Amino acid sequence: MDMHLTGKRALVTGSSAGLGEATAKMLAAEGAAVVVHGRDAARANAVAKKIRDAGGRADVAIGDLANDAGADAVANQALAGGDIDILVNNAGHYHHLDWHTSTPDVWAETYQINVLSGVRMIQRLVPAMVKRGWGRVIQIGGGLASQPIPMQPDYEASLAARHNLAVSLARRLKDTGVTSNIVSPGAILVPAVKDLLEKIAPSHGWGESWDEIERGCVNDMVPNDIGRLGRPEEIASAVTYLASVHAGYISGATLRVDGGTVRSVN
Repeated sequence: MDMHLTGKRALVTGSSAGLGEATAKMLAAEGAAVVVHGRDAARANAVAKKIRDAGGRADVAIGDLANDAGADAVANQALAGGDIDILVNNAGHYHHLDWHTSTPDVWAETYQINVLSGVRMIQRLVPAMVKRGWGRVIQIGGGLASQPIPMQPDYEASLAARHNLAVSLARRLKDTGVTSNIVSPGAILVPAVKDLLEKIAPSHGWGESWDEIERGCVNDMVPNDIGRLGRPEEIASAVTYLASVHAGYISGATLRVDGGTVRSVN
């Protein structure tokens, strides 16, 4: 299926690794010119080089979206190569904390990085999309937004905020040609997750081979209908679809890519 992304430019925040890297690569493979964003120039440039070596087009924007100055710098770098038609707000982080250890200062930091970073980029880039009459804004959310657990309360609340703001934005963008949607991943096998699971596997009795560890993790921690962890490319596929012309009638929606982890009809 042709996604008709040739001639479009996309900024993927937090794309120097993980889900963001996979998304930038897939958008580029479908014809979009991408802007790889990160705080580490070497890592961002390495991703951009991989995209170019594969025949794609990639620029780089470096900056910390947790403050206005950094967001200004990223927007200016991204726009230096042309208009941004697709904004993927992926940048974010989380702590392994609970209600006893996640202090108000930690909550504030989490919101700056996970919520306000996206707001900053929306306010800097979306008005121009509206003027041109076409655009796509996609938040990377997560199932913990709707099915919280006792751990990581600040992170879960920030995910819920990302989901909520995307729907509010969709309502605001009515009749503009710009859509706002959410991709909600389940547990995804990125390198950091694999390292963590291999480290904790002995204490859970999951075995030694990766197949045994993955199966044990899914059974004990993230049960789903597919019986495995997701892959970054599966998130990238969902983002690419929502960014395409084929998703023009989708607005304010959450596309769950979680193997059926979330048990809900909504």
